[in-house]
Amino acid sequence: MNILITGSNGQLGNEMRVASKHYPRHQYFFTDVVEATGVQILDITDRKAVAAFIAKNGIELIVNCAAYTNVDKAEEDEATAMKINADALGVLGSQGVKVIHVSTDYVFSGDEHIPCRESDPVSPRTVYGRTKLQGEKMLLAACPEAVILRTAWLYSSFGNNFVKTMIRLGREKEQLGVVFDQIGTPTYAADLAEAIFTVIESPVWHAGVYHFTNEGVCSWYDFTKAIHELAGIRDCRVFPILSEEYQYKTPRPHYSVLDKSKYKKTFGVEIPYWKDSLERCIKLLD
Repeated sequence: MNILITGSNGQLGNEMRVASKHYPRHQYFFTDVVEATGVQILDITDRKAVAAFIAKNGIELIVNCAAYTNVDKAEEDEATAMKINADALGVLGSQGVKVIHVSTDYVFSGDEHIPCRESDPVSPRTVYGRTKLQGEKMLLAACPEAVILRTAWLYSSFGNNFVKTMIRLGREKEQLGVVFDQIGTPTYAADLAEAIFTVIESPVWHAGVYHFTNEGVCSWYDFTKAIHELAGIRDCRVFPILSEEYQYKTPRPHYSVLDKSKYKKTFGVEIPYWKDSLERCIKLLD
């Protein structure tokens, strides 16, 4: 199968490139808006360019890893966020091929107290969340057979992310204040990439919306403590603070745990515990 993977310079895109080596029977076309080694340029908001690329390369499946993910900047530039997170999904979904798309926990309000299911009401409170939700709607309208995987708290050995930032700050500072009243599940992008390949390799195409993160829950404070423990950082004191003390420019969900029962039942897989996956990632950073 000829597979187009967009956003290939990002965390997930890079992990898809690594994971693809374990599935050599397919031919992969890695693209992004910026050219890199092994990555071709493709603007997924350009309908003509996308159609030409798909026709030229006989693409049968699109895996969309591209997104506008800067939550604060999205508030200031909603037009760009909407173009990348929503309008592009209308373009990708209208190409007559299967699509796997990655969405976010931000489609929910963050006020929940039990893990969110796919069927629960959505109520995004940020531009980022609203544009990602609109992208889901546009994709399903254009391609009802699409697969959408919502995830949260993504990190990787590639790119910039919370794990790398906490390691750097832990080695630079004597103390750090980290919020403890936001609860979620850290997700190793390598595990999400494997989850995507599980969808691809399934003998039956299971269209629909699914949730995928690692197992377990923690706060950002707990996450940071685990990062420092696994990275061998002992000279930085980490103390818990409230979200209001951090003074976010844009509200963050207080509770963004996703229920993964549907994914696990449909595809018959076990999902790694978040701390075990974090240890695997940090070993790559040593």
